[in-house]
Amino acid sequence: MLKTTNQLRREAKQLFRFCVVNGVLDEGRARHLVQRILQTRCRGYLALLKNFRRWVRFDFALHTATIESATPLPVDLQDSVRAGLRRVYRQRVGAQFTLNPALIGGIRIRVGSDVYDGSVQSELAAVEKSFGISTAKERILRI
Repeated sequence: MLKTTNQLRREAKQLFRFCVVNGVLDEGRARHLVQRILQTRCRGYLALLKNFRRWVRFDFALHTATIESATPLPVDLQDSVRAGLRRVYRQRVGAQFTLNPALIGGIRIRVGSDVYDGSVQSELAAVEKSFGISTAKERILRI
């Protein structure tokens, strides 16, 4: 019997919930589950694994903060950013610090779909927008 897309999505969500222990994804369970699905090769297993991977990626994004800065941040500032993230999210959040010279100054923090942007680049973009100045990218998109 052919499974519908909605059925596969539902099953993938149930499998993902099975792999969550105490609010945290258990990587061992997830790996074991994927191996079992690959061994059985049941009908629709690739679509099921695709949907399961989507849930795992979403969970990873929720528990990982990407902190971008124009220059390398000192260790004490990195520690204070991590502490602030723990206070806000009240859960284990991993931090990845990356360099992005386009920010000019300041930092941008992304956790899941939440974005905290305190960069000079975003301030300049806000000023441009307030004066009605369009960027080259916006002009191209209008065409």
